[in-house]
Amino acid sequence: MVHPMSFLVLALLFIFFNSSLGSPLSYNVLNLGARPDGKTDSTKAFLNAWAAACGSETPATIYVPPGRFLISTAAFRGPCKNSAITIRIDGTLVAPSDYHVIGNVGNWLVFESVDGVSVYGGTLDGQGAGLWTCKAAGNSCPGGATSLEFTNSNNIVMDGLTSLNSQMFHIVINSCQNVKMQGVKVSASGNSPNTDGIHVQSSTGVTILGSSIKTGDDCISIGPGSSNLWIENIACGPGHGISIGSLGKDLQEAGVQNVTVKTVTFTGTENGVRIKAWGRPSDGFVKGVLFQHATMVNVQNPIVIDQNYCPGNEGCPGQVSGVKISDVTYQDIHGTSATDVAVNFDCSSKNPCSGIKLEDVKLTYMNQPAQASCVNAGGTASGFVEPTSCL
Repeated sequence: MVHPMSFLVLALLFIFFNSSLGSPLSYNVLNLGARPDGKTDSTKAFLNAWAAACGSETPATIYVPPGRFLISTAAFRGPCKNSAITIRIDGTLVAPSDYHVIGNVGNWLVFESVDGVSVYGGTLDGQGAGLWTCKAAGNSCPGGATSLEFTNSNNIVMDGLTSLNSQMFHIVINSCQNVKMQGVKVSASGNSPNTDGIHVQSSTGVTILGSSIKTGDDCISIGPGSSNLWIENIACGPGHGISIGSLGKDLQEAGVQNVTVKTVTFTGTENGVRIKAWGRPSDGFVKGVLFQHATMVNVQNPIVIDQNYCPGNEGCPGQVSGVKISDVTYQDIHGTSATDVAVNFDCSSKNPCSGIKLEDVKLTYMNQPAQASCVNAGGTASGFVEPTSCL
């Protein structure tokens, strides 16, 4: 016969092991006062959920159920007591309809100094159309907020997140290490200003996979100080393409290196694969870039290096770009150009582009071979290359 005390000890051990090794703590924002009506400000509930998850010494989950949750602006700050916080979103986070509320704060939602945060699912609705209209009318408007930024953070996962109608940039990765994004969907009007889909800067080890980006600016933009980036299986358009830059805004600027962009379809975009730098002194650089397996569908500038970048041609520095661009490979790039010049290398006279490689390129304009233009660009062509290489 087993002593009753033994049963008690076994039960306590069972509870201990299940609480220490079992499912993580879970915080449902509804239980903390959030309301899924799209009208009640639920910011405090989300911040309270974050405080609890971040303060937990064991892994924690924040759950956002279906519905629309109004968030004014929220900063989720670390460091936390654990490095395994999961945010599962089945609903939609909605920005205030009055764009003035968040228009001057920089970020609508920001994660700062966090480690091991994973975001699964969910939709962010930035409600930016009103601000775009204000800007288009030439009125005095706020600059606009980025919908979601991760800054100074490590080991981040985003899977299945949708960003709609951001006021400005949709998603920014700034000063981060080891970020994996997949199944991301970005959607905004093709004429929405400065609505870059995903912007990466001062970060290393960023992977972006299997994502669809339709917006009014770069689908993906890569800023100074970015290295070891892998971008694959992307649908881009409308938008301004996938861009490294703009670079050379500052005299002292970190370089961009070891970037792979592969298996991308550009549809009706302003650019395809682009490197852009301002015409002014800079110690910045770009090196070790591979653009591979890209399909262009009616793209205005399929392959472009622009070292005299100056949008709108207003206030151009009018100097010579100091950014050094080298070791850039274009491999298996094919499709149709919407202009007769499909390959345009406009490089710096002070720092000519070097080590440019064209391998198996076929770009046509109106069912005819397109044209290529080279200024201060050196490199090689191999395999079938059309338009005829001007390197």
